[in-house]
Parts: sequence; C-alpha cells; structure tokens
Amino acid sequence: MLIEFRVANFRSIRDSQSLSMAANASADLRESNTFQTGVKGLPSLLRSAILFGPNAGGKSNLVKAFHFMQWFVLNSQKQQQGQAIPVVPFRLSPSTAGEPSEFEVELVQDGVRYQYGFTVSPERVRSEWLIAYPQGRPQRWFEREFNRETGIDDYDFSPLFLGGTRRQLWKETTRGNALFLSTAIQLNNEQLLPLFNWFKDRLAVVLPSDQIRQDYSLRLLEGEDGHARMMAFMNAADINIDGIEVQKKSFAPEMLPPDMPEPIREVILRDLKDKKMANVRIRHLGESGETVEFGLGDESDGTQKLFWIAGPWLDVLGKGRVLVIDELDTHLHPVLVHYLVGLMHSGATNPSNAQLLFTTHNTSLMDVDSIRRDQVWFVEKKADNSTNVYPLSDFHPRKKEALERGYLKGRYGALPIIRKGMGHGA
Repeated sequence: MLIEFRVANFRSIRDSQSLSMAANASADLRESNTFQTGVKGLPSLLRSAILFGPNAGGKSNLVKAFHFMQWFVLNSQKQQQGQAIPVVPFRLSPSTAGEPSEFEVELVQDGVRYQYGFTVSPERVRSEWLIAYPQGRPQRWFEREFNRETGIDDYDFSPLFLGGTRRQLWKETTRGNALFLSTAIQLNNEQLLPLFNWFKDRLAVVLPSDQIRQDYSLRLLEGEDGHARMMAFMNAADINIDGIEVQKKSFAPEMLPPDMPEPIREVILRDLKDKKMANVRIRHLGESGETVEFGLGDESDGTQKLFWIAGPWLDVLGKGRVLVIDELDTHLHPVLVHYLVGLMHSGATNPSNAQLLFTTHNTSLMDVDSIRRDQVWFVEKKADNSTNVYPLSDFHPRKKEALERGYLKGRYGALPIIRKGMGHGA
C-alpha cells in the first residue's frame, strides 16, 4: 500500500514535491474509492489518484522518479565500484545542479508502516534512512550519512535493528554507489525483506516507452479460468468478442522478411532459435451468426492495447499491487479508461486493495459521481521551469462542483499556455 511519495531535485522537479494517497474525511464515495489499511494510526487510503497537467509540465518526470527509486532499490547492489548512478538533478539552477536528488516513500507492507528514503548524486549515495512502525510507534532502524571530511559513510543503527555482528558486514560491504538496503538484502537480511519485496513485488511502474508485459496476458489465457476472465474483461469493455485462441508454433527462418539485413537476421535467428511463437486469434460473430476469426494485429489499436493490458491489470487487481502508469489513455477511448479505473473502485473486482496512480489528459475523468476530490492532482511548470505538484483540495472546491469545467476555464491552473499569433497571422 502506498501512503505518500516525495521527490526533490530530479529532472524538472526542483523543490520537494509530494503526492499523498491518504484520504481526507469526506464521505463521498468512501465505500468504493477508499479502503482501511488495518494499521493503527493510519487514515484510509485512496484506491486511485489522477494527475492532470499540460505537456512538458513534469507529469512524466514524477512517474520517472517512482521508476528510478524502484530500479535503484532493486539493482544498486549490482553497481560496480566507481560506476556512475543514472540520476539527473534539476540542471537549470546552479544551486541544484551539483546537489543530490532525494527520494522518499511511505508505505505499508505486511501490516507494517515504513518510511524509507535516500539522497543520491551520480557519484554516490549521500544519505539513506529507514523508520519503521512495527508496533505503531516510529523506530529509526538505521541512518547513513556520507562524511565529506573522512570520505566514508557514518552509520547509526538502532538496537531494534537486528543482526548483531552482521550489521558490521552489511555496512562494510555497501559500496558508495549502492544502497545499504539493497546490499543487506543480498547478504540475507530478513528484517528488511518485506520493505524490499514491496519494491520488487508490489510496485509496478509503466513508462510510455515501456512495452506492456505481453506474457501476462498470454499466461492468463493458459490458466485454469484464464479464458473466462479475459473474455469477461474484454466484453465488459464492450469489445464484443466470441472467443480468443492462442496458437503456438516453433519459430522458423521463413517467418522473417526476405529483405531483412543479414546482421539483424543473424541476431534474431540466434535469439529465437527453438522458441515458440504465440499467434493470438480473436473470434467475432458475423451478421448471420457465423464465427469470423481475425489475427490480433487486424484489430484496432484500442482492442490490441486492451488485450495486452488485461493480463497486467488483472494481475495488479488480484495481488493488490500499486500501479503507477504514465499516459494510461494512449490508444484507449475515454469510456474504456473509465472502465479500467472503475475496476479499481470496486470491492468485487479489487478485493486486495490495489492502487492506481496515473497521468492523463482525459478531463472527463473529473466526474464527481465517480471520483473524489482528493483523488485529483495537478502538475504544472513554474516560471523557473521547475515542476509543481499540488492537489485539487488546495482550492476547496464545492461539493458537486463541475470540476472539468472549472479546470478547463483555468480555475485550478495546470493548463497549457497557448500563445496567440501562431498560424493566425500577426
């Protein structure tokens, strides 16, 4: 479960920006759009949050911040000594260009609240900290700070952070360009495993450049009730299909275009040798009741994307994952986007309390009959070209206020600035 995410000095984000999934006290759509964590002292959490804003405002950079934090937690222990860390600070100000980027997340995993963060520059990790709440009260398990005078990291361990003499091993093994969390997990620390597993198993981040994991949908169809679940998912979105079949056959060289350059052909032949190729066939009913079969590639872009997103979406719902996705509405009709978000807002389809955070330009989602006001967030670029992230609740909109109309009229900001004169004469 995600409670809050904070980032500073990363790409277009200069000052510290935060996004909270904590629900306010409003009773609006409480049963469908929020859930109880079961953790003492925590408020209800939102099942989804939506980020609106103009192009180049920084929405994607917020998602990239999630992506970097996840990647670094899972992979920093693989960094070679001296290898640069691929982090990019805000470069339009001398005061930030040489300073570290900061990332912090508050989450719940296995019934325990964690507050974990770090600061990092391309050269090294500058600081790292973890506060856990196993009995509801904060326990600072460890803190790490780079000492510029000595050139080494200073550590402060709580007696509640277990490990005894092994803590010294974990500390000494952690390289300057790696996280203590990642290194300790590699050396079999069990106390930190739930936190690490949240990044590995619970958090899913999808960037626009990412390919949707197609194997999820193919594996879904191979499952015991997978075909029925896929059919229900597609038909509920009004795709109207009669059946889906996956045909598999061994890869053969003649499947490649004859005019393909030889070096590329050799690489593909080597990579696909002895592998099975999946051919998805979609069946529709003709006007006379007969079955007509199409290849998935013959379907619309929207149908293809919905098919490939079905597996990951049902996986997220089934496992209670946190899905952060940039530009969810690409190639999807607004009605289909409403359908996907609606699956998150139902105890029947989201029994494990999955959460969704996504960016979009689809303002029709600002529907007070389906979205709480605390689920709406805005991202805009300030005068210094840095990104500002802020909630709709800052404007205290009235109950049942026409949010879409107010946004498009500029009441909440975060709109593109259209300069007059382009294409219309002087």
